[in-house]
This record gives sequence, C-alpha cells and structure tokens, in this order.
Amino acid sequence: MSGLKDDFQRGIDYLRLSITDRCNLRCVYCMPPSGVVPSTHKEILRYEEIIRIVGIGAGLGVKKVRLTGGEPLTRKNVSFLASSLKKIRGIEDLSMTTNGTFLERHAQELADAGLDRVNISVDSFKPDRYREITRGGSLDSVMRGIAAAEKAGLTPIKINVVPVRGVNDDEVSDFARLTLSTEYHVRFIEFMPSGDNDYWSPEKYISTEELKGKIETIAPLVPVRIRKNGPSRYFRLGDARGVVGFISAITHHFCADCNRLRLTSDGKLRPCLFSETEIDLKTALRNGGSDAELERLLRLAIKVKPEGHNIGDALARKGPLALSGRQRRPMAKIGG
Repeated sequence: MSGLKDDFQRGIDYLRLSITDRCNLRCVYCMPPSGVVPSTHKEILRYEEIIRIVGIGAGLGVKKVRLTGGEPLTRKNVSFLASSLKKIRGIEDLSMTTNGTFLERHAQELADAGLDRVNISVDSFKPDRYREITRGGSLDSVMRGIAAAEKAGLTPIKINVVPVRGVNDDEVSDFARLTLSTEYHVRFIEFMPSGDNDYWSPEKYISTEELKGKIETIAPLVPVRIRKNGPSRYFRLGDARGVVGFISAITHHFCADCNRLRLTSDGKLRPCLFSETEIDLKTALRNGGSDAELERLLRLAIKVKPEGHNIGDALARKGPLALSGRQRRPMAKIGG
C-alpha cells in the first residue's frame, strides 16, 4: 500500500519506537536529578506487540524505523527485535539512537541482525565534563562503542550533540573538526525544553545561527544534500570527509516536512513530540484488538497530527515557557 498522508499532505513513513524508558545515564538536560521512575516490565510493550504494530504500520507505508529509549540497549535481546523488524516486508531502514555505552558489547550482533546504523549521543569529549553532564557516565566506554559500531559497519556514524551555554558550548568547534578527518555526521541539536525537568532556560539555549558562527571560524559551511537526511540540515567544512548537521527544532523547525510518529515504550502513539495527544495502542493490543482496529488507531494518529508546534513562539517571549508547546512527559518516557 502506498504511504498515507496527513491532513497537511505530509507523507508519514517513519516510526520512532521507544523500547524502554530505562537508562543507565542521568543526563542533566534529559532527566531531573533523581531520574525518572521506570515502567515495570508488564507496563512496556512486549517484543511481539511491537513487531505486530510495525507490521501493520508497514502495510500503511511505514518504511523507516528507529529504536530509541531511554537507552535501548538496557533491554535484553534487542538483536532479536532488530532481526524481526528488518524481516517485515516494507521496512527498508532500521536504525538506533543510543548513548553508546553498551555498543562495544552489542554492535556486531546488531549489525548481523540487520540494524543499518546508529546515532550516538555524546555531549562532551572531556571525560570529567562528560561524567558531570551524564551524572556518572564513562566517556571511555562510549569511545570504545563508537569504534565497535564503525568496525561493525553501522555507518555513517552520527554523533548527536546538544550544546548548552556555559556547559559544553566551548567544544562546538572541536566537535565540528571531527568531520575534517572522519566520515562522521556531527549533528548539533538545539536544546529543547522537555517534561518536568527545570534544567532548561532561555539563557542556556543556543540557536543554530550562533552555532554556525562558532563553527565558521574553522572554515565556511557549504550546504550539502544527503539522501534520507531527515530533519537535519547538512553542511561540509571545505573538503572535509564528514559533514556537520543542525537539527533546529526551535528556530527552524521542520514541522512542514515531518514524516514521523512516535510510539512510547508503554504503548502510546504520539503524532508530535510537543503535543500531549496520545493514542493508546497497548489497551487495544491486550484486549484482543484486531489488526483492523490497530490500523484504525494508526490512521487516527495520522489524522490528528498537528500542523506544527509553538515552542519557538514561547521562547521568543523570553518568559515562563507556555506548556501548550511543551510536552509534560520526560524525554526518557517519550523516546529520544
């Protein structure tokens, strides 16, 4: 079946799957200091339930699936899930967002299972600072994970960085320089307010334009077009081997081209990250719902997908952020 379009004529072919809300790190911009209370095993979707949803989604035109968390590799047997999803007819692209700390152990088995590539979140290359940002994480384990992913062919390696003023903004140029000697895609993600974490403030936020100014002290940024580039706008520094990307959810949001739905680990389908609208798939699954009923709910999620969010307007006012444009669930509970 050809892909479905929402009411704004956007083709919906991408599903982000959070498979757990557990994480072994406690990043300052993602979680409150005490972390979040993880769901019990019974509360999160079983693998067979996830596989069933993706199969129905593929019949509606979903082609691309990303596994997220929490940290997805805190859940057991992820390679089984990856292999099962990649076998579904219509699924062309399977990727994962991870903090990289368990990749050294799992990269090869994931590649053998059919995972195509990984996005790895790294917010500092200074071990002490990384430990502070993540509240205890080991940068060495992440670096070994990146090397293992590259060796396993989970490429291109995409490094996700959230610049925060006064925290890691002095490393922006260093991250960009990585692309001079590697084929990495280094992507800078605008710092977004999330959930009940009060760490975000307008003073800590750095716009994409400011980030570009920092990076262009190295060399001019030349726009490049990359197939399947999603929300990231890519540039190259001269004849660099890799590319620099910007995901500007606030200042240059990509709502007009958004092609995704998000499924939380506890079975709620979210048409938009910054909307409180959720469609409950788990109840239908566990009450014996038919494939036709699940397809109806997927179609409903596409039908109610909003045209965009207003988080940029709230930021521009510089006052207390209007919660109408801010999701109340922590990112770990939604899926990164």
